[in-house]
Amino acid sequence: MARSNHIELGDGTTIQILHEDRSVIAIDKPPGWMLVPHTWQKTDRNLQAAIVSSIAGGDFWALSRNLTFLRHVHRLDAETSGVLLFARSIGAVESYGRLFESRQMAKSYLVVVHGTPRAQEWTCNDPIAPDPKEIGRMKVDFREGKNAETHFRVLQAGPKTTLLEAQPVTGRTHQIRIHLLAGGHPVVGDELYGPVTKGASKGKARLGLRSVFLGYKDPFTRRPIRIEAPAGEFLREFNFAPLTKG
Repeated sequence: MARSNHIELGDGTTIQILHEDRSVIAIDKPPGWMLVPHTWQKTDRNLQAAIVSSIAGGDFWALSRNLTFLRHVHRLDAETSGVLLFARSIGAVESYGRLFESRQMAKSYLVVVHGTPRAQEWTCNDPIAPDPKEIGRMKVDFREGKNAETHFRVLQAGPKTTLLEAQPVTGRTHQIRIHLLAGGHPVVGDELYGPVTKGASKGKARLGLRSVFLGYKDPFTRRPIRIEAPAGEFLREFNFAPLTKG
């Protein structure tokens, strides 16, 4: 049976598959989809629940792969787009989860921030903890926070915004957004932590954060794996030029 290169959900949403093998499927997650336990049905934008429903319903993309199980290994914020890894078995969830926990998973994001950072490259190590004043919000907390580390590099500077590459070493909730806020350069379109900038799409705010790369050694075959998400549309939306490799 020929396979589709997209996940096709019941509401008509199509999601590009960036990589797949016997253990995992990596997708290009669209913005606006939450990653919450699939037993929580309070939102129709629950990506895990939608995928579980699609598999159970025997949709073609899943049936053609003989899929009976697919669960996210890590998380992206609801409004963050890009590379998201799903495991095809409980064993794979555990094995790939250990790669993230042991910091053997290389990650890279494109980020659009307000203003122009003074340095071309820098590292932020501010510890992060939940903000007791607001559920769902995080903050820098040097007393109670967990260690967090993110490397940043300027890629392009515009008149009011700057395009950065962010490489988080740890994986704390909202880590990139918190570290940039702490440095005085909140992410464009961040309604939780910074001033809102209207996006180009239907006048709605769009978060300037996209996961564009995962790199790791396959825990079963030991082969090096590189997964990349396209960046062209994201760059055009925020008025930045195409990136050149090297």
